[in-house]
Amino acid sequence: MTSDLTLTSATKLARLIRTRAVSPVEVMEAYLGRIEELNPRLNAIVTLAPDLLERARAAEAAVMKGAAKGALHGVPLTVKDTIETIGLRTTSGSRVRAGYIPQRDAPAVARLKAAGAILLGKTNVSELALDYESDNPLFGPSLNPHDHSRTPGGSSGGEAAAISARLSAAGLGSDLSGSIRIPAHFCGIVGLKPTAGSVPGPGQFPPAVGPYSLGSTIGPMARRVEDLSLVFSVIAGVRAHEELVSSPNRSEARQTLRGLRLAWYTDDQVSPVTESTRAAVQSAVGALEAAGLLASKQLPPGIERGPSLWMALFSRAILEPLQATYSGREMEAGELARFLLKSFADKPAPSMDELLSAWMERDRLRGALIEWMKDVPLIVAPVGATHAFEHGARRLLVSGQSVSVFRAFSYSQTFNVYGLPSVCVPAGRAREDGLPVGVQIVGRPFEEELVLAAAAVVEEALGGWQPPPAPPLALSPEG
Repeated sequence: MTSDLTLTSATKLARLIRTRAVSPVEVMEAYLGRIEELNPRLNAIVTLAPDLLERARAAEAAVMKGAAKGALHGVPLTVKDTIETIGLRTTSGSRVRAGYIPQRDAPAVARLKAAGAILLGKTNVSELALDYESDNPLFGPSLNPHDHSRTPGGSSGGEAAAISARLSAAGLGSDLSGSIRIPAHFCGIVGLKPTAGSVPGPGQFPPAVGPYSLGSTIGPMARRVEDLSLVFSVIAGVRAHEELVSSPNRSEARQTLRGLRLAWYTDDQVSPVTESTRAAVQSAVGALEAAGLLASKQLPPGIERGPSLWMALFSRAILEPLQATYSGREMEAGELARFLLKSFADKPAPSMDELLSAWMERDRLRGALIEWMKDVPLIVAPVGATHAFEHGARRLLVSGQSVSVFRAFSYSQTFNVYGLPSVCVPAGRAREDGLPVGVQIVGRPFEEELVLAAAAVVEEALGGWQPPPAPPLALSPEG
């Protein structure tokens, strides 16, 4: 059975370990085998935790004594390299932080460990989480396991690539502008951006403080929706020590959803989308209608203002950690970090009145959107304009229009601005090249389980995660 363990959901693995059907050592050996085989090419995991087999043996001994820790006992998970892990380097993809070893775990990581998870290692990111690719001067680029010529996305792209390629059972990313949902979409997995504030945010770099705290959040990434639900409940502080691990009751979830209204759209009045993106949204809506939801095509209020407010509230907030990181060491910054430092230096800072005006508009529009969602509690939308693009792209041709990469993902940025929970779930394949296409399902604040229930319906109807093709032997991170 060992060869099949990396295909098994994290939820089922936890159950098998608890019932002694498999050993944590068997599970760890299966994942280490995959890492040894594939990670040198994918460059998804950049730091492997020491003594993994010893930790697995300790987890096995605990099971044999009836002393399993909790809901994730013995399950190997990975964590994005911007999130602190005690004793294990956390670089945020920066040369300046290459030797940084945290003295404590981020609270979300501590909750995973309290639930018995074994930390496999840290996954690659864009430098200081600045980009929609996972490439940095310290480790280089991660590759998309579905097509090595494409990016796995960013900034949690190494995490998505590792999970999709079965180097990890599940893990943690973070999301300020789509950084969980876009890599999940690109790599054909599932990812949840929780409601801002539902998961503890400390222990990240750049830190989630000031305006960032309105939209930044740590969240789970996995191959299956049931694993998102389990990991989210752990990091949100719901079930770290629950004795029994069970899969969600899908018939019960369907009953919860039946009769609810949902709105869907494929045009946010900011960026066009590809035909494959439109088709994926329509397929997801069709699956939800078949489950008894009442769908209507309409643009919810405030959606078209989201990307502009993102720029007004969040873009300048990166300046302080960027300047602090590279002060006196500017030559160690990567290309994008240097560009941003120069760009900020060349432009006047927004006034306090401008920031307050944007903040007040955001709160007003968010309130109106949440009021509207009392009657329409779910929204289905694209994650972005297109699926995984080629490494290094800065502009994309979408439905005959040239758009910047940043503008292309306005669909994700909007729900960071309004702080709403959003889950990405696979919903089809691109007609052009067969690469995964995901959609996002958005809900009201703190209604993560509702959006996860809807995602489970789409997953079941449309097939969910599919294993990437066997990699070509000739390719490597260097090309």
